[in-house]
Amino acid sequence: MKLMRRTLLGSLWAMIGWTPSLATETSPDTKEETTTREEASSVKPRHVLCFLGRDSDLSRLSEAASQAIGDFAAGFSVDEDYSQGEPDDRMSRSFDVCWDRVEPDAWSAADEQAVADHQSVLYVLGPSMEQAETVKVSMVALRLIERMIDVGAVAVKGESAGIAHGLDRWRALIRQGAEAQKAGDPLAEQRIGRLAFAKRPLSALGYLESVGFHLVGLPEVYVSDTAGSERQIVAIMDTVADEIAGQGLEATLKARGASLSFKSTYEMDEFKFNPYGTVKLAG
Repeated sequence: MKLMRRTLLGSLWAMIGWTPSLATETSPDTKEETTTREEASSVKPRHVLCFLGRDSDLSRLSEAASQAIGDFAAGFSVDEDYSQGEPDDRMSRSFDVCWDRVEPDAWSAADEQAVADHQSVLYVLGPSMEQAETVKVSMVALRLIERMIDVGAVAVKGESAGIAHGLDRWRALIRQGAEAQKAGDPLAEQRIGRLAFAKRPLSALGYLESVGFHLVGLPEVYVSDTAGSERQIVAIMDTVADEIAGQGLEATLKARGASLSFKSTYEMDEFKFNPYGTVKLAG
């Protein structure tokens, strides 16, 4: 897996609006900003989804998204300001740094070509989420992605953590999410939402980090870069996230000898800022 610092250019959202993002590299020695728990608690995460279309007629995707919002995705909205019925020549670079590099065959050459050949871009904004609602809304986001793929979206990216999967991988995650919902298994729903919408591992000052766990109501997990190979560290991140979900945060911190921090390399008005903090494992 190729390690690089992936951020969203201009990924600011506030009451007055937002700015669409393109992933890029920044220096790993970015200064950490100090944020208190109280300050962090005022931030409400949200999904921002990017869909690429195969032709310049944006109406098919836009109308499908609007229909889905009416059918089951209340609180989501089509962004009229930054969606466009023409290609964006920065998308190949953006998707290149956002492709999931953990799951085997998470994308294919055909997915890359679809990004290169796209002719339109549609952004859909999710609602600001309370922590207790995050898993439910993330499952709705997966259903929305399913609807958009069905009507012709050729590529999909989760802007809030800078994560992209190929269409086959999205379909697998959608199917797994539906099965978890049918089984009434909220822990499985949370795990699938995390795999769908979070990015890991990224480099961060002696640690490898996750980004996007807040989209399912969890703190990020930082693991020392000396703890093993990248894949071993990813496995640790995922295990710790499952432990927090199943056993609770305090029990996991105690069992792991870990600490909870609200320092972040992301500012509070960035999509990637996690208001639930960061669990840093000892070592």
